[in-house]
Formats: sequence, C-alpha cells, structure tokens
Amino acid sequence: MSNIDLAHKTILVTGAAGFIGANLSQRLLNEVEDVKVIGLDSVNDYYDVSIKEYRLKQLSGYSTFTFIKENIADKELVTSVFEKYKPEIVVNLAAQAGVRYSITNPDAYVESNLVGFFHILEACRNYPVEHLVYASSSSVYGSNKKVPYSTDDKVDNPVSLYATTKKSNELMAHAYSKLYDIPTTGLRFFTVYGPAGRPDMAYFGFTDKLRAGKTIQIFNYGNCKRDFTYIDDIVEGVVRVMQKAPDRATGEDGLPIPPYALYNIGNNSPENLLDFVDILQQELIRAGVLPETYDFESHKELVPMQPGDVPVTYADTSALERDFGYKPSTSLRTGLRKFAEWYKEFYMN
Repeated sequence: MSNIDLAHKTILVTGAAGFIGANLSQRLLNEVEDVKVIGLDSVNDYYDVSIKEYRLKQLSGYSTFTFIKENIADKELVTSVFEKYKPEIVVNLAAQAGVRYSITNPDAYVESNLVGFFHILEACRNYPVEHLVYASSSSVYGSNKKVPYSTDDKVDNPVSLYATTKKSNELMAHAYSKLYDIPTTGLRFFTVYGPAGRPDMAYFGFTDKLRAGKTIQIFNYGNCKRDFTYIDDIVEGVVRVMQKAPDRATGEDGLPIPPYALYNIGNNSPENLLDFVDILQQELIRAGVLPETYDFESHKELVPMQPGDVPVTYADTSALERDFGYKPSTSLRTGLRKFAEWYKEFYMN
C-alpha cells in the first residue's frame, strides 16, 4: 500500500451535507494541517433539510472549506469542479440512500448512485487523483447466510435496487482501476448511527414516533440483528483508509494490476433489535426526551419483515484490522446516549 500524507492536500468530499460526509469534513478540517476540503452536495429533500443545513452550518466557519450546492449527476459540473480545484483525494459519499425508498423511487438511485458515480470515475480518469475512496454498503451481502460477512464472500444476490447500485459501484471502480490505474477503495458501511444522523434510520424514526405518542413498528417480530456502527468509528476508518492507497503495479499482460481494495467498516457485534430498542428507551428517558413514566409496551408493534430487508448484518472486520490496525469499538449504549443528548438539544431546547 502507498502512504498518502493528507496535509496540504485538496480533498473533494461529495455528499458533504450528509451524515458521514459532514462528520468526515469536520474531522479533516480540525485535524489535518493546511487541508482544503471541497464539499459537494445537492442538499435534496429525501429527509429533513434542516438537519443538512445544521451540519453545513458546523462547517461554514472553516476558511478552508468550500461548499458547492450541485448534483454529481451533472457531468459538466463535476468536470468543472475537478478542473478548478484539482483534488488529489476524492471521497465519494454522495448517494441516494435507503433500502425501502429504492422500491418506490428507483430513478433517484440510478441517477445518483450509477450516473453520478460514473461522472466521478470519469473525472478521476481525466484529472488523475492519488486515491478515490467511495461508499459501498453492507446491503450488497443481500440475504447471504454465512456470517460474519466477509469481503471475500460472493455478493451476487442483492435484494434491493439500492444494494444493486452499490455492488455496481464496486464493479465500476474495479474496471476504472484496471483500465486507468486509478487507486480506488470501497467501504461497505454497516448501519451507521449517531447525533445529527439520518431521520429515516430506525433509531431516529423510533425516537420521533415515541415522542409524538405514536406506535413504532419492529420488523421481523424483533428477530433482526444489526451491526450498529457509531459515526465517529466510521469517520476514523475512512480517514485511515484515505491515507493508504492500493499499490499500482503492472501485470504480465502489460496492463495495470487494478489498484483496488474493499473493506467492511462495522462494529463486528450485531445487536438484536429488541435489545437495541430497550437501550434506546433507557437513554431517551435519561436524556429527558421522554418522561420516566412512559409506557413503551403500548407503543410497540411487532410486524413481519419488509421487502428489501435482511434479517441480520454482521461485519467481518479482520481485513480492516490487518491493514489499518483499527476496528470500531463504540458500544451501542455509548452511541445512543450521545444521540439522545443531541436530540434533546436540537429538537427540545
């Protein structure tokens, strides 16, 4: 692997108003010497825009942060950004997220996750970069029976269009790494959560509903396990990966051996949904989001599995540990406590 010093570099972060993108941008701006971060995001209304604006406000105070409100599906725009800023490192986190939404709004996924990513790859070909890091997803494992999920496993049976677009990103990156010698690393994220996260995720949606006195639906009758991974652990993993690019080398055919890598970033510790809801309830009471007398039992409904869902996600993180000396470790209670405290501050103060 080739070491990359992030100091004095220009880094393009797409999806910079998103959950991971904003946290990554802030970490880079806080900790990397003389770094310039170019943030690109369409700030669409897939979920509450006020949260995206809150995240961007956190970044607006940095003189070396430049924000561009545009869509990566616009090829000319992407080309002009690379032409003007010539980023050495690109982190592509712009995507239409969400499994269930992909069933009702497939066009958004093709535009952002396929066409948009193609434009990023083309720009990296025409304006060479030291490293392209991009978001994949644990959803590519589909309904694989073998757990924990390893990047060595076959992932040819996606159960949603969202998962299909993420698998496609990995294949597209591989082709561009092979053809044009672009170092690429894909990161399969597992159920990311934390303060100022995505309102369409269960922990956030449950909190909104419980606070409004509505009933929460727990899928597969609670027999679901998720490898919940705290946002700071995800960002730590991304920053480490950015600094080590797959090596460029030439094969016997005279063509590049693709400088291509894939890693899981997950907590390596799946939690049962019912246990997760129990911890969330305790932390919401502790933070003062819900009263101590709240009757949770009357606000819970166990329902069947949803289309596109999988019963378990569980990351094998051994490759990440081997190559980067790192594995996520924030406990679910610690992470949900931070979320509950943020939620109280953001919505109730």
